[in-house]
Amino acid sequence: MSHKRIPKRKAAIAAGSVVALGAAAILLPNANASQDGSSGDAAAAPKTLKAGDASDLASQLSGLLGEAFGGSYYDSDSQQLVVNVVPGDNNDVVVQAKAAGAKVREVDNSWSELKSGAQTLKSDATIAGTSWSIDPVTNKLLVTADSTVTGAKWDRLESTVQSLGSGMATLKKSSGTFKPFVSGGDAIFAGGSRCSLGFNVTAGDGSPAFLTAGHCTLGGNEWSDTQGGQPIATVDQATFPGDGDFALVKYDDPATEAPSEVNTGDQTVQITEAAEATVGQEVFRMGSTTGLNDGQVLGLDATVNYPEGTVTGLIQTDVCAEPGDSGGSLFTQDGLAIGLTSGGSGDCTAGGETFFQPVTTALEAVGATLGAAGGAGGEVGAGEEAGAGDDAGAGAGAGEEAGAGEEAGAGEAGAGEAGAGEEAGAGEEAGAGAGEEAGAGAGEQAGGEEAGAGAGAGAGAGQDAGQGAEDHSGLTESR
Repeated sequence: MSHKRIPKRKAAIAAGSVVALGAAAILLPNANASQDGSSGDAAAAPKTLKAGDASDLASQLSGLLGEAFGGSYYDSDSQQLVVNVVPGDNNDVVVQAKAAGAKVREVDNSWSELKSGAQTLKSDATIAGTSWSIDPVTNKLLVTADSTVTGAKWDRLESTVQSLGSGMATLKKSSGTFKPFVSGGDAIFAGGSRCSLGFNVTAGDGSPAFLTAGHCTLGGNEWSDTQGGQPIATVDQATFPGDGDFALVKYDDPATEAPSEVNTGDQTVQITEAAEATVGQEVFRMGSTTGLNDGQVLGLDATVNYPEGTVTGLIQTDVCAEPGDSGGSLFTQDGLAIGLTSGGSGDCTAGGETFFQPVTTALEAVGATLGAAGGAGGEVGAGEEAGAGDDAGAGAGAGEEAGAGEEAGAGEAGAGEAGAGEEAGAGEEAGAGAGEEAGAGAGEQAGGEEAGAGAGAGAGAGQDAGQGAEDHSGLTESR
């Protein structure tokens, strides 16, 4: 079998330019161990759950409660699912919700009423620079206007919010400007645009591909992993604006092997499956501009009115992002793919609002699969002659044999989880570490200007490795 060769990088990344962001310390093995034990009255006491399990329970209860359902969210402190219920004559559903392990809270607004309010906003206040999402914590619509919404536009928005009635919505002003997070620069490229690769997937026809933001494809249909380099992938499907912000991009070489993982720099997070977001859930984002950042899901079914048009069905979070992070992966520490970076306002200094395309919706729309269901090259990634030391699980070199590759300089390299290139594992000419040019790795958001293998076949640890121990095998500095 032939494998994709990734073009050599022009320069190495100095050790001092590689930073390990604080969020990485949170991604520790077994840090989110499942707890489902309960004591006392098991039928009434809320259960402690992982966020993924809470999301599954929330989906079940939304159907059970029907019109009494007022949304739900995950209380990360108590590790419990909180379900909002509108009081009514039928107490049986509340009893059933409690018996299922949820913490029940009485509220005024049902989910259907909140959805109806969102539809009114869409009809009467679709103004560039505005957004709204359902916030189950406050049981209201969260309506935000950026700095461009002034004068008559602000008056129109404020009047529409007031028309919904008291207790239905909150309106706030953002100091930034809503925009897709795309910029000219490096990482993965189409024309003059720079974006980040989200998740490697398997297309419906079995070919290797990746997901990124749909608005990124406005820059062009052919993608490269270096600015001005040869194309390595071609857009197959894209949506933006409208019902989402996502694109399926197929690798040009059908033998490309792409990993289902995110390389955070300090470690590699295997991505096992896609999952729905839950409000209150802790999430992590990787991007080519700002690397790894973390935060919480704030709202679901968000609508954002970008200058380019309205996008619906997004996830709202407080995770920061900047231009160039578009398309990058939003995931959990236990390997669930949640979203693709769309846009928002602010930056990673001042903060702001950030919106993500749900991965589950994107996969369904393009007919692709992710993780164990996809099998896109197993767990191999990118990086010609990629280096990997004793534990090359941090995304360093791999390929056809995904073991201790040709001329490997260190044993136990990769164990089948190493990055992607030609002779896997410790890699051809591999040295002791994860690669002098250890970029954003794993196909998820290729990093800065010389940041590893980029989007090519999953961004492994970079070529001609040998100094990985000094470079920390990690993220490039934020630009």
